[in-house]
Amino acid sequence: MAGDRADWAVELHGVQRRYGRGRTAVHALRGIDLTLRPGTFTAVMGPSGSGKSTFLQCAAGLDRPTTGTVRLGGTEITGMKENKLTALRRTRLGFVFQAFNLLPSLTVEQNVVLPMRLAGHRPDRRRTADVLAQVGLTDKARRRPAQLSGGQQQRVAIARALVTRPDVVFADEPTGALDTTTAAEILSLLRQAVDTHTATVVMVTHDPSAAAWADRVLFLADGEIVGHLDRGTPAQIAARMTALTAPDSFTQAAA
Repeated sequence: MAGDRADWAVELHGVQRRYGRGRTAVHALRGIDLTLRPGTFTAVMGPSGSGKSTFLQCAAGLDRPTTGTVRLGGTEITGMKENKLTALRRTRLGFVFQAFNLLPSLTVEQNVVLPMRLAGHRPDRRRTADVLAQVGLTDKARRRPAQLSGGQQQRVAIARALVTRPDVVFADEPTGALDTTTAAEILSLLRQAVDTHTATVVMVTHDPSAAAWADRVLFLADGEIVGHLDRGTPAQIAARMTALTAPDSFTQAAA
């Protein structure tokens, strides 16, 4: 079983997340069962309040499930002590957020090597140069974030996410603050990370055009996975999303 588990990049088994108690309790996740193979790109979509962000936070070890187990690369993180979980996030996971989350006082290069420094490792200059080249920012290494466009800042965030060669990259609305052309460039970089570097990407998005870059789109509603679509077009994905907000949406979404 240990060998089999290592074949999965992400595993969630019976994951529930409840906030509060009694009648006022909010059930954000209602029993998620999911396995994702390495080298795949998965998009997660759903109506507002469907549990997308909670799903991402639990899968990435940023929040703990009320019940159930989460494994990343065969390592169970559900009951892991916070210091070990922090170390795992810094070395084996990458994160890309809508707000970029760059430190304004640091240069582009310093922002990219930050995960290495936080993990207690000496920055690998060759690796840093490689990822900056991948995202097209070799000539911006010594600039500060305020000197870059929004799309360039998100490229820095992707370089930072990839610099440690993580098992999984978690992306939360990575194109939400970008125009259509720049968003396509960012999604192309995530797609390249999967196809060329066998990274595993899990992305929450509200945009059907963004989700169409993924191998599979998972649809959440009321804290449950209610359907999926493989290699869907933006129109197909948008239609499925419309079905989630229509009467008998669970039946339509799972069809």
